[in-house]
Order: sequence, then structure tokens, then C-alpha cells
Amino acid sequence: MIQIEQTTYTTQDDDTVIILTPEGRLDITTAWQFRLKLQECISKLSHHVIVNLGQVNFIDSSGLTSLVAGMRDADKAKGSFRICNVHPEAKLVFEVTMMDTVFEIFETEEEALEGVPRSMAS
Repeated sequence: MIQIEQTTYTTQDDDTVIILTPEGRLDITTAWQFRLKLQECISKLSHHVIVNLGQVNFIDSSGLTSLVAGMRDADKAKGSFRICNVHPEAKLVFEVTMMDTVFEIFETEEEALEGVPRSMAS
């Protein structure tokens, strides 16, 4: 079981942003749960999602796959998908797999929120 804290934030444009903060390991045993949570949030609550990885000290390929799937869901829904506060131990995995170039990654939750939503920036 993975613990996932969920927070809702409303932007100045009245867009809802869901912030998910999973805790612990994002690996083969927990990635599917996280994937379902992402799907549910994007389809039912908001197309704009921020994943705060500050509490995730381990991520493997299945964890990365769940994040990629979430990003695709958000893209399909014309939303935004951002990652922030990547734990130093997990950051290496993003760099080695070149995933740091695929995702929009922000240092802090505040910076990620300021960037949301991309589609409304025009």
C-alpha cells in the first residue's frame, strides 16, 4: 500500500489543480495504485496535476511508467502534468533514464503551481 496525500488548489483563473504527494517507494508493488489514483484524479477532478515527489525515496521503471501514463492522460485531456520536489535519491533515476527531459520538473510546489495551467498562458 502506498500512502498518497491529495490536496486541491484553485488558481487565480479558477482552475483546479490536484497535488498528489505519494510517500515511500514508487515501485512495481505500488506503481499500479498510484497509476489508478492519477487516472481517477485526471478523469474526475482536474486535468491539471502536480506530483510532489519529496517523500518518494525510491522509484523504479514501473514508477516512472505510472508517471508517464499520468502525463499522457493529462495531455489527452488538454491539461498539465508537473513534477516537483524530486527526492535526491529519486532524481538520479530521472537523470539516468533521461526522464528529466520528458517531464516538466520544478524545484518547489509553489513554482509548479505558478506554471499551471500551461494552456491558459496565452
